[in-house]
Amino acid sequence: MGAPSGVVIVAGPSGSGKSHLAERLGWPILRLDDFYRDVDAPNMPRSTLGIIDWDHPGSWDAVAAVGAIAELCASGTAEVPVYDIATSRRTGTQILSAPDGRFIAEGLFAPVIVDACREAGLLRAAICLYRPASVTFALRLFRDLREARKPPSMLVRRGWRLMKDEPRIVAEAVAHGCEAMSPREARRLLGS
Repeated sequence: MGAPSGVVIVAGPSGSGKSHLAERLGWPILRLDDFYRDVDAPNMPRSTLGIIDWDHPGSWDAVAAVGAIAELCASGTAEVPVYDIATSRRTGTQILSAPDGRFIAEGLFAPVIVDACREAGLLRAAICLYRPASVTFALRLFRDLREARKPPSMLVRRGWRLMKDEPRIVAEAVAHGCEAMSPREARRLLGS
């Protein structure tokens, strides 16, 4: 799979290794999580915990994400947002470059845009990473604590809920056309 251009959409539960995969391959990375809406944007969805539901697609701008993918595929560069998870808002923009036309778009809401990218002729591949739920829980919690993303008690409560929800997340990604695989299988597929 070394030559074709286009976006490789990498989906999977939070903490499943999406960012790590992209970094290991050395490809340009469009971080779909940078397309989150600001915390004070109108009509932000709320979870059963009474907090903003950052795991709901309504907290995210799918139209802008697909637009950035189309621009990267067409011109090899795009101006993309920079989002600070700790403050829950965009802090600026940056120029992303994919001169050979191949790049990874990874993030929690990746399955939401697979169909649109496929219909627009932008999609090279769509995969969903998965690991045992307990491993994902531990890796996600370690990452979120290290990066001080939110208060620790919120991270544990959210992580527990996400761990129980992982089978549904993977099933939905597969329903959108993503192929489920481990991070090691994905590296082999994309590195060939």
